[in-house]
Amino acid sequence: MVASEEREFDDLLLMLKETRGFDFSGYKRSTLQRRVARRLETLKLETMGEYRDYLELEPGEFAILFDSLLINVTGFFRDPQAWRVLRARAIPTICAAKGGGRAIRAWSAGCATGEEAYSLAIALAEELGLDEFRERVKIYGTDLDEKALHVARTAVYDERKLADMPPKLRDKYFEPVDARFAFRRDLRRQLIFGRNDLTRDAPISQVDLLLARNTMMYFNAETQLNIVRKFHFALADPGYLFLGKAEMLLNHGDKFEPVDLRVRLFRKIPQPLGGARIGWDSPPPHAEENARLPRLQGAALASGPVAQITLDASGRLALLNTRAEVLFGLRPRDVGSPFQDLEVSYRPVELRSLIEQAELDLRTVELHDVAWQRPGMQEPSIFDVAVVPLMDRAGELVGVTINFHDVTRYRRLRNELEQANKELEHAYEELQSLNEELETTNEELQSTNEELETTNEELQSTNEELETMNEELQSSNDELQQINETLNARTSELDRANQFVASVVRSLGDVVVVVDRDLRVLLWSPGAEELWGLRADEAHGRELPALDIGLPLDPLLPAMRRVLDGDPVAGGQADAASVEAVNRRGRPVRLAVTLAPLHEGDASVEGLILVMTGN
Repeated sequence: MVASEEREFDDLLLMLKETRGFDFSGYKRSTLQRRVARRLETLKLETMGEYRDYLELEPGEFAILFDSLLINVTGFFRDPQAWRVLRARAIPTICAAKGGGRAIRAWSAGCATGEEAYSLAIALAEELGLDEFRERVKIYGTDLDEKALHVARTAVYDERKLADMPPKLRDKYFEPVDARFAFRRDLRRQLIFGRNDLTRDAPISQVDLLLARNTMMYFNAETQLNIVRKFHFALADPGYLFLGKAEMLLNHGDKFEPVDLRVRLFRKIPQPLGGARIGWDSPPPHAEENARLPRLQGAALASGPVAQITLDASGRLALLNTRAEVLFGLRPRDVGSPFQDLEVSYRPVELRSLIEQAELDLRTVELHDVAWQRPGMQEPSIFDVAVVPLMDRAGELVGVTINFHDVTRYRRLRNELEQANKELEHAYEELQSLNEELETTNEELQSTNEELETTNEELQSTNEELETMNEELQSSNDELQQINETLNARTSELDRANQFVASVVRSLGDVVVVVDRDLRVLLWSPGAEELWGLRADEAHGRELPALDIGLPLDPLLPAMRRVLDGDPVAGGQADAASVEAVNRRGRPVRLAVTLAPLHEGDASVEGLILVMTGN
């Protein structure tokens, strides 16, 4: 991220702390940035500032964000091999150490939705038996996510969560509830769940077993160090720490020792309350005088690997060995010279003040890591100097001996070792960080996979609904097909009927016109077209009196009304009349007009049929 994006991200973390009380300052920044970026991508937002505005407008987004940041990936007996080692090497030892019916306390830190806390409960119950478990065991489960803690307190899980648990244990410790499974009530009372922030809150104390599996990997190195100290304080003696496979405790060898490093099972190392000095007594000198002793002492002194100079009580050089002669350029003739006149008294280090202090306090005075750039040497030599006061049997000071221990090679090796340890520690830290990042990514992928499985189930359900709708549409289509076939058959019958009617009309006379009760034209025969010069589509639907043809209607109207009204004179039957008309060519023509009623079934008269025949 660029500087402006980093500031916006810091502002977002500050907002979460001030408004919701969640302090993520101790978490790994890269993990937080990756999870927040995922929310931005989902919401189609560009910057952290836009996301802050969105949080202010949509408070419900806080819960979704916290679910994303607090990755709750867990399961019953996750990593079965690790649980087998725990049950074989830690739990029996704890139960044996807590004999006499004493209480056993355990803490599941970062318990998420509670699966690992209940897994531990099952493991302890299998070791102790159900009765002793109810009487002696107390398990505390803590997490930062209240939503996950609610699931843990409810202790109800679906079949998919229990898929990896042996059926024998599932049937023994879980009870069916609807389509799910609930942890046994009589054992559930031994587990207590509550909110605890490992970065700020005090730890639960005097616990015999502490589970924090894949919890510390989300924190930075400084926060991890603080949490490890809390874990060490929380554990009793002896106490066991059970971590996830991404957490190694490389830099905490003074607090925990591995029981099985492969599965990350550690035992607490008790801290000593104080130290004890170890001393010894010098053997008494040999009582007999040996004539060869002075020569032997001289030879031993001369051949010693440590440069050694001895002064008498008056401060004169009394003895020196070969190593001192070579190192400081001294000669046997220098014996008896005042030490302060020799160069060695102030080079490589000022020795006169050290000698005075040793003679005054009557104790050894030491000076470490004295660097001396010797002529002709590329690198300085390093010495540890010890000024030892010499006492006779009566306790009188008889002189001082000065030992020069050349530790150049050891210091070089120590420096190289320290550098190698730093590089190794740095490499271990990088390895652990990469391992934790990998585990975090793996859990994110697992979380994403679970989301995809849920989405797949939703898509499967939607697909089933679509398939059902498709079958319904297919059924409706079949019904419509049947209706269409029926309509086609009726249309064919209607066409045949129309053809029949047209044939009848043509056989009734030259001119046939059918009108309704309002004298609107319903049928206009070809003979009418020929006689009056008006096409059927021009006449259809129009009132007969409104047509511009040479048919006088006034003489016909009384007869037409009688037929339409069912007048007794006509008897609801046909009537006839004769009129003088003018055809389309303007020639006069006399027409005999027959008026017949138009019936619809047995109902009343619905119109007239006019059959016009020329005389």
